[in-house]
Amino acid sequence: MRAITTFLGSALLALTLTSCDTEIVIGDGYAGPTLNEVLASNEVWYVDLNNTQGVPDAPFMTQAFTLSFDFGTLYANNNLVGVGSAGAGLGIDVGAYEASGSRLSIIHDIDGLYDFEVVVREFNRIELRDLYSNTIYYLDGYNRNNFDYDQLFYDNIQYFLQEYQAWEKVHTSQVGALNEFDQENYLRFFPGNNADFFESSTDRNGLSAGSIYWDFSGSYNVQDQTPGSINKQLTLGYDFLGNDYFDLYIVNDSTIELYHIDSGTTYRFKGRGFIQLKNKNGVNSKKDRMLDYNRARK
Repeated sequence: MRAITTFLGSALLALTLTSCDTEIVIGDGYAGPTLNEVLASNEVWYVDLNNTQGVPDAPFMTQAFTLSFDFGTLYANNNLVGVGSAGAGLGIDVGAYEASGSRLSIIHDIDGLYDFEVVVREFNRIELRDLYSNTIYYLDGYNRNNFDYDQLFYDNIQYFLQEYQAWEKVHTSQVGALNEFDQENYLRFFPGNNADFFESSTDRNGLSAGSIYWDFSGSYNVQDQTPGSINKQLTLGYDFLGNDYFDLYIVNDSTIELYHIDSGTTYRFKGRGFIQLKNKNGVNSKKDRMLDYNRARK
């Protein structure tokens, strides 16, 4: 990853910029850092969509967990797989940007050109006002050494599950009672309008994701086993067949374990067909997901 040069240290920016009680539009007669310096003062900018004002209609904004501005190149963490290591924490190259006065123009590789007016709220919080739709996005700045990638990951496990075309069962424990889930060898997870959904298959192992016949479907959700825990509980709500409950453990970025609570059986699944996201059109925005990373950090 290219190193980001911090033009002004956080301490200097804190002195130069005012508190969040005052709105400062860069370039409106304000003697302070340039917009490029503000953008470069933090290595990653968390996109706080829960506080968005207006309709968030820029797909690359609704998909991104973080944005980074690096000498004209725009980076984003859109995936939870590899977050914190992809691009050494910045994510992937998704486009370019130009900053002049208080105007920020983003040219996204897929979504095209968007123009924003930038307002500084404090040294690590800025507003991006979409000049076409008047939607206001809020970004919170961090350096990589004080951004909690692990918490971001564990707070959003339900979307991590959607980043593979399929999950293949690769191990079943000898301990545990026989149950119907023993026959299911594949799972896949995807977003919907009002809920997240899954499908499962009893096909034999070793198939490509595109060759699997999906036998069952339903909705799913992920909750903390205990408040704030990194260990989760997964509920699979089968259409017309009732629910299965699992303790969900993350082994690594491509491996999960499911402990079937009713039978006591542990299953291990491997992700097949990683989905690299540059953006995702449709309903699976972070606003719909009710993300609130900032609140979780407090």
